[in-house]
Amino acid sequence: MCLIPDKSMLPSRFLFCLIPISVILLIISSVSLLQFADNSFIPKSVFSLILVNNTSVYLTSTNGESKTPISPFESSHEQILKTQKSARQISNGGLGIGKSSCPKQALLKVYMYDLPPEFHFGLLGWKGSKDETWPSVSNPSQIPSYPGGLNLQHSIEYWLTLDLLSSNSSSINRPCTAVRVLSSSEADVIFVPFFSSLSYNRHSKVKGKEKFSLNRVLQDKLVEFLKGRDEWKQRGGKDHLIVAHHPNSMLDAREKLGSAMFVLADFGRYGAEIANIEKDVIAPYKHMVQTIDAGNSPSFRQRDVLVYFQGAIYRKDGGEIRQELYYLLKDEKDVHFTFGSIQANGVRDAGKGMSSSKFCLNIAGDTPSSNRLFDAIARHCVPVIISDEIELPFEDVLDYSEFCVFVHSSDAVKKGYLLNFLRGMKEDQWTKMWERIKVISKHFEYQYPSQTNDAVDMIWQAVSRKVSSIHLKDHHNNRYHRLQLFLKDQSV
Repeated sequence: MCLIPDKSMLPSRFLFCLIPISVILLIISSVSLLQFADNSFIPKSVFSLILVNNTSVYLTSTNGESKTPISPFESSHEQILKTQKSARQISNGGLGIGKSSCPKQALLKVYMYDLPPEFHFGLLGWKGSKDETWPSVSNPSQIPSYPGGLNLQHSIEYWLTLDLLSSNSSSINRPCTAVRVLSSSEADVIFVPFFSSLSYNRHSKVKGKEKFSLNRVLQDKLVEFLKGRDEWKQRGGKDHLIVAHHPNSMLDAREKLGSAMFVLADFGRYGAEIANIEKDVIAPYKHMVQTIDAGNSPSFRQRDVLVYFQGAIYRKDGGEIRQELYYLLKDEKDVHFTFGSIQANGVRDAGKGMSSSKFCLNIAGDTPSSNRLFDAIARHCVPVIISDEIELPFEDVLDYSEFCVFVHSSDAVKKGYLLNFLRGMKEDQWTKMWERIKVISKHFEYQYPSQTNDAVDMIWQAVSRKVSSIHLKDHHNNRYHRLQLFLKDQSV
């Protein structure tokens, strides 16, 4: 037997020790990069959005106890949300929301103009002292309430403003997704706190001898203010965020401020050059009906009505299809298709009707979207979307086909097509969608304080994704900009 001298074994032993040491050093360096991403030339969002396919990754907190698995069986939406949440927890020492580090670790840094109260809470009747711009948000009972009824469905600017005001308070427990910064130079985006939907709903009529409505006056003042700001001039308003959720809000100012990022209900009354999915964010309506608890949600066999619709039937623009469907479906025994409004007990009755129905129709009206979709989700009634031009909130991370049925308008008006299709859906198919609705319904809840992955938090996440695309365009356009500057300097 041939014996190998001890000296000849040294290289093998050295390699044997070197490999595990290298692996350990690689792991330590990776964790260090993630922990100190703020000081790295690699953006933090790159780390927080890394998804690993066909495996499970565990993110461990600094105390070594908390582990959050990313399962290969989760949807991409669930992976993104869980990874963002875990990354924020790691940044805060594994303790969830850490107020002292929230501004530094926030996914989105937001500068908010201190506009006079006449643009925001003053429209709600709030009157602070001479030097007060904002109401105190530490005590929810002292916050001015938003008008009810149909006003409430477009109240998005109200919830976003409250969330920013509370982001610097150590006493309020909220996500660290977006935080208000006091210098525009530190901000990713600049928020314009104008309650435009409320302004339209309450102040769009000319009163007395006035030449213009208050809504028009406020828009004109806003345009003058923004156009005069260095922040607007610096990037042409591309990094400004304006909420105009009501389809008729900002009618007089939208073209002048069209370079800004809008938060909208849909694009139905906008030209593509003013509003589009590339630069703007679609936000959900605030639903009118009460949310049903997942544990009390009626199952397939507990819902006796096949199809439910209650609302305005005779609409203009693209809403004629409601009338066509009404005459096709109104006499069917397992269909509830009738006129309805919020008057009397209309909202309560609609909530009960949706909870007793398997499918709820969301049909195009004056605009492609309506609040009816989000009412259906709140009552765990599988939405049937008949609106060819609709844009949906958070669709880049939410697959609506998992919990909604989509039907082309041209097919829906064919006699027998819609009902034959819905009656043919099996119980297990419907139940799978129903179960998914119960999981995702939290993403459409507006509340104060905001909670992780609720509607407010999801909007900020969507804005963050748009900001990334803005930066990409800027960097792309800057490719040859510095070269031109160098050539200019050389020619002098």
